Amino acid sequence: MEEIETEEKEETQITNEGSMQERGTNGTDVEEGETMREPEETQMEERENNREMEVAPALIAVHPFDKSVAVAVGSDLRVFDLARKISISLADDSRDLLHKDCIRAVRFSGRGQLFVSAGDDKLVKIWDADTWKCLATVNSEKRVSAVSISKNELFVCFADKFGVVWAVSLDGLNKIQASCNKKAVPILAHYCSIITCLDFSPDGRFIISADRDFKIRVTVFPENPLNGAHEIQSFCLGHSEYVSSLAVVHNSDYPQGFLLSGGGDSTVRMWDINSGSLLCTCEVGTEVGLSNEPHAAVTDLCAPHGTLVAVAIQSFPGILLLGCDISAKALWVLKAVSFPGETLVPTSLGASSSAELLWTVTGVSNLPEFKASSCLSRVRVFSGFKKTDGTINSELSLLLDREVPGGEKLLEKLQGGVSSKEIEVISAAAADAVRAAMRDLLLKKQYTEERREFRKRRRNDRKLKR
Repeated sequence: MEEIETEEKEETQITNEGSMQERGTNGTDVEEGETMREPEETQMEERENNREMEVAPALIAVHPFDKSVAVAVGSDLRVFDLARKISISLADDSRDLLHKDCIRAVRFSGRGQLFVSAGDDKLVKIWDADTWKCLATVNSEKRVSAVSISKNELFVCFADKFGVVWAVSLDGLNKIQASCNKKAVPILAHYCSIITCLDFSPDGRFIISADRDFKIRVTVFPENPLNGAHEIQSFCLGHSEYVSSLAVVHNSDYPQGFLLSGGGDSTVRMWDINSGSLLCTCEVGTEVGLSNEPHAAVTDLCAPHGTLVAVAIQSFPGILLLGCDISAKALWVLKAVSFPGETLVPTSLGASSSAELLWTVTGVSNLPEFKASSCLSRVRVFSGFKKTDGTINSELSLLLDREVPGGEKLLEKLQGGVSSKEIEVISAAAADAVRAAMRDLLLKKQYTEERREFRKRRRNDRKLKR
């Protein structure tokens, strides 16, 4: 069985007995009886201990009614109020102030009342999306890889890197009182496979989870999920690499909708949620001229209107726009839209259900070559992301910085004060770093026997003490 990723950084120290010393090859003293570590093992240890330099892509989330937009890069969570055109200062009076490690998932609820952030610090934070006060903090046993909020806003669900999905009841959550700690309950599992994304069907009947082992699971979401979600509705099987993103499209004729998925195999697929049947496949890497690119993975999907699907692809500096006909159960390529004169590769997409704007963010944290700017993000916005007069509009227009809602004030907040020109200079390095980090995280690793034994000695699965 494949070894499970180490969850906590632990310093190691070799203890020895005896008084005689000898000089090691690196000039350090080695006690008699101490086994000198081989250079290869030292390098392994350095890689395992180098968690503080782990690269994480920037994420973006847009309020469903365009009230606000949030960007997460590294441990920074940056929020801008679009309605009032002001920066938001987050209010968290819990003892775990904000996030202490890379944020891996952000999500607004469908009704726009809640916002959730979570990540490598094993904290899931639930925010009031109006006041931006932290309502509750949940301690996860493992690092969190995905979050979602039930359609009725009664439960927050999150997944960890051991393949377990947890649910937190929001019953009794008080928006006036101080932030409280909530306890999560495990409801289903993918058995030691990293869960990459979570979503709910439009009617709230199903919770949908995808993992790095190419599979998508559709599970009945019970009225009381804290007793477990044991009834599997279907499996959607067809991807030949990890599943990286999910989206659901629906309309009045198909209220339950259909599932869209993107993956490391450079495809976007449409599925029947009830049966798990594959309905349509789009080879998106080929469409943007990346047919020879070995890792032209889909990094994100955005389909708030049901007729247009925006696709972000590794190594492609722009957006691929797909048309979607729910009645015909079909997807097709409309056009590829590049960033003129730029090499920005989007790491995350966002859009509201009420506007025609498509938001993109390019960014990365802990870029080794540029330590002075450790949390980089560049926000770009397209207009025309909507269906007009019964026809699909494929003419996206890239807004100038001064045309973006909130203008320079918004960009200063969401980009962390780093200028757009500075980010564009290092955008290629950022794209390479994100691609490598995603590949290292989601492609299954083949370890030598020696490396397996080393990882066993380094394993640390203890729960955090709070």
